[in-house]
Amino acid sequence: MFYRLKALIIKELLAILRDKRSRLLLVVPPMMQMIVFSFAATLEVKNVSIGILNSDLGQASHELVQRFHGSPTFRHITYLKGVNEIAPLIDSQQAILVLHIRSDFSRNVAANRPANVQFILDGRRSNAAQIVQGYAARIVSDFNGHQPVELVPRNWFNPNLTYIWHTVPSLIGILSTLIGLIVTGLSVARERELGTFDQLLVSPLKPLEILLGKTIPSFFLAMCEGLLILTVAIFVFRVPFNGSVFLLMVGLAAFLLAIVGVGLFISSLAKTQQQAVLGAFVFMVPAMLMSGFATPVENMPRWLQLVAEGNPLKHFMIIIKGVFLKDMPPALVAENTWPILVIAMVTLGCASWLFRSRLE
Repeated sequence: MFYRLKALIIKELLAILRDKRSRLLLVVPPMMQMIVFSFAATLEVKNVSIGILNSDLGQASHELVQRFHGSPTFRHITYLKGVNEIAPLIDSQQAILVLHIRSDFSRNVAANRPANVQFILDGRRSNAAQIVQGYAARIVSDFNGHQPVELVPRNWFNPNLTYIWHTVPSLIGILSTLIGLIVTGLSVARERELGTFDQLLVSPLKPLEILLGKTIPSFFLAMCEGLLILTVAIFVFRVPFNGSVFLLMVGLAAFLLAIVGVGLFISSLAKTQQQAVLGAFVFMVPAMLMSGFATPVENMPRWLQLVAEGNPLKHFMIIIKGVFLKDMPPALVAENTWPILVIAMVTLGCASWLFRSRLE
């Protein structure tokens, strides 16, 4: 059995590595996606364009405007001459916020009376508008200077709130998922499409050996891909790694077992490589959305949170961020690893059952 399995594993690895398109698929897309995701997939709001309608010519309003000028968040400021210019500026998306300073602003500030300003925001970009409103409100609040208590925030594990520290570790899980699904999903479908699957059936290989021969190379390649992305994250993007490499590898191995099971299930259903790729993306998109990468799982409806418990990427995201940024202890790693192992047992079991039934 060992020699038959060894021969099939070598054959699978050669079939992938000898194909130029397969080699490119393993290296180029993950690296491109890592670069694009790291700098583009961000919820930070920078280089914001705003409009200012200053109906007051006093010193106080001028000082407030200069504070907006000095903020690194706001890149371009458009000065408006009248209220009728607000709507066209927002409608054309030339500004996400318009600051309206009323004509009595400086007088009210000098008389210690409430001096109000108005924010007009583009609600079509609701998330960005809320963040920009927070930035602008902080500038106005600092200008007032009437707070009796000074708030001094302290951010644990990411003191400067560097968003790339959140994005890049998450990409280890996302891109490993993508590679694991694609490589595993194409394995059986490629054999069927090329007509070589029937040769496996008449070979001395047993169904279990064929299944293992398809699983082990995909698992090995996905682990190598995960290690490559981990190396790039640490040495290229300079994301601090504070935890244990061993614990991370244990979590990654359990996670990839679950992903390989899903990939084999898809591959057993697909008759062509195109169907396998489409099936992989059908799983990939909901898994990424329910992983906590873009939005916290806790913000989702209760029923969707329960569905997310069956998503291995959701549990691995906790492990990868915890090990990277805060040296997660082994007990917490184990607490998030055992659900992945349960999911792996289910996915591999279902894939094995479907694979055997399709052989029969």
